[in-house]
Amino acid sequence: MNLVVQGAEVETRWLKELAHLVSACAIEQINTQAFRLRDAAVSPAVAEYCLERSLDYGYVPPGRRLSDMRLFVTDMDSTLITIECIDEIADMQGLKPQVAAITESAMRGEMDFCESLRRRVGLLAGLEESALQRVHDERLSLSPGAERLMKQLKTAGVKTMLVSGGFTFFTERIKARLGFDYAHSNVLEIEAGRLTGRVIGDIVDGEAKRRHLIEARNALGAAHNQVIAAGDGANDLKMLGEAEVNVAYRAKPVVRAQAAYALNFVGLDGILNLFE
Repeated sequence: MNLVVQGAEVETRWLKELAHLVSACAIEQINTQAFRLRDAAVSPAVAEYCLERSLDYGYVPPGRRLSDMRLFVTDMDSTLITIECIDEIADMQGLKPQVAAITESAMRGEMDFCESLRRRVGLLAGLEESALQRVHDERLSLSPGAERLMKQLKTAGVKTMLVSGGFTFFTERIKARLGFDYAHSNVLEIEAGRLTGRVIGDIVDGEAKRRHLIEARNALGAAHNQVIAAGDGANDLKMLGEAEVNVAYRAKPVVRAQAAYALNFVGLDGILNLFE
């Protein structure tokens, strides 16, 4: 296996110490923030060493190429974008603390996602539809590296899917902006220009995310090891489990513990460094 190490700053001394720790035969520079340690042995000491120095790391099989991948699936809120849209919508009602607390509980896996979404959306009843556009225009930002990641995926011929427990108002705009091939999310009910506090149709929860990934994977004739998935919350775990290259991005502890890779310090384009 190769050990990929990346961070905002990666000192040469650290690389040499890591190479000694894992008995690597060579150190290769991928870019200014990422390095590959060839033929690295697995060492339990790597995790603590990297955490103390704000480094992300991952053991990667040699020869894995982005062009071998067929599908990339990602969560939206706090993964592809930096905010939780529903929390920011709630802020327009003066209810952000209450809604954010429910969001956080759901993302940690302490509350059923469908229940949490209905409770949060219910608190938004009566809010003017224009608040959605304000959140989009004033508060929504892409995560660092998101645009570069999407550009490279498309260049490599990888199909892309956005699956979100958030809302179509945002996913459709991001789909158009970044060129996603598919997008699935929840539909807010709006009557007379105001949110009713209800969601139309089935809720896109963790199981729905998993199902959408499998359907797309099967349609492409792709294998488990040809899928990349990224997410941050407990409702992403089922989806992540259907992709060999699964990445916990700035994720909750329960997700980091189960994901193949975790990116806590670099941007989403750090996913690209997991390929040769």
